[in-house]
Amino acid sequence: MGASGHSQNYQVTEFKPSQNLKTFAVGAVAIGVISFAVGLLQAPERAWAAYLTAFMFVAGLSLGGFFFVAVNNITKAGWSVSIRRLAEGLTSFLPVMLVASLVLLAGVKYLYPWADAEYRAAHSLVEAKIGYLNVGFLTVRLLVFGLLMVFFARKIVGNSLAQDKSGDVALTHDNVKWSVIWTPLFAISFTLFSMDLLMSLLPTWYSTIFGIYLFSGAFQSALALILLIMIFMKNSGFITGYYGDDHVHDVAKYLKGFSIFWAYIAFSQFMLIWYANIPEETEFYLMRAHGGWMSLSFALLVFKFIVPFIALLPRSFKRNEGHVAAVALLVILTQYLDVYWLVYPNFNDHVPKFGFYEIGLLLGFIGIFLLCLIRFYKSNSLVAIKDPRMHEALSHHVTY
Repeated sequence: MGASGHSQNYQVTEFKPSQNLKTFAVGAVAIGVISFAVGLLQAPERAWAAYLTAFMFVAGLSLGGFFFVAVNNITKAGWSVSIRRLAEGLTSFLPVMLVASLVLLAGVKYLYPWADAEYRAAHSLVEAKIGYLNVGFLTVRLLVFGLLMVFFARKIVGNSLAQDKSGDVALTHDNVKWSVIWTPLFAISFTLFSMDLLMSLLPTWYSTIFGIYLFSGAFQSALALILLIMIFMKNSGFITGYYGDDHVHDVAKYLKGFSIFWAYIAFSQFMLIWYANIPEETEFYLMRAHGGWMSLSFALLVFKFIVPFIALLPRSFKRNEGHVAAVALLVILTQYLDVYWLVYPNFNDHVPKFGFYEIGLLLGFIGIFLLCLIRFYKSNSLVAIKDPRMHEALSHHVTY
């Protein structure tokens, strides 16, 4: 389908994934199921830790994509209209996120010390939190969070898809309203979500900005994934003319900015805890300052902040697709390592464990995520062709 009224060739073709991509996705899911089944029989604690890590990594990509859509709706951004549908596709994982979070409840006793009565009896601080940290209330919170995300995605993305057929301008205004409502709800519920599933792995520890820390990394990696999808769709010929170097440049600026923001939040959390030197707070970093964990801690600083920041500083680098793709891949990899760094030291203080279970569960969730993306992109136009602000995206130019 083409866009009329412009001298340049604008073309969107039906997304047809290669057989290799579909085979990889299905094969990855199979590997994930097998590794999880073997893990539950032989090493359930490690299997659930690998499940939690892979789940939170992929859920962050999906939620980060949703945040990108909502922010651009709220700000009434025109430049991003031609790439918004690619970000909307990331929300297709949210129904799976809801189900997968409930599956996680089966592993509570292997993951969370607060579920153990003997542990609670030995730690009065944790016993005092039992009104919040209990399986029943956790189930309610996970249900509410998942259902909220699915409901708002259906409304916001649904309006965008409906506009492809009707061209109704009112749907654009409606999405501003829904996005404004969703954003504060997301801020609160995602904070609780991150506390429930990651911070409570060490229930004697707390941080008031943990939710922001996890969000900053999730959104950073979602921006990286959007860049990779943009480059893939353009170079594969599925989208022609609707976006180019200027759009890649702007999303790359977003990525550089949130690389800085992640580092700022990470430093703020560390600096305040180091300065206060309160035992209940310092234990988190002490776990990550010994053995192999210290190396990973520094690796995150270097490869999740310093390298992306420097690599995306020059204007020409942000417009070079090959260079941007390499940086984006690095950011996505380090986001997984960041979640791994949040999870695994709680079970092993000195030696990082990474092998069959971690690789298998990661592949499994990536496979499911890819199948969701394939289904969404096959079923819908890759570009929101009837958005009334499309002319802004088509005439977008970056001058700095």
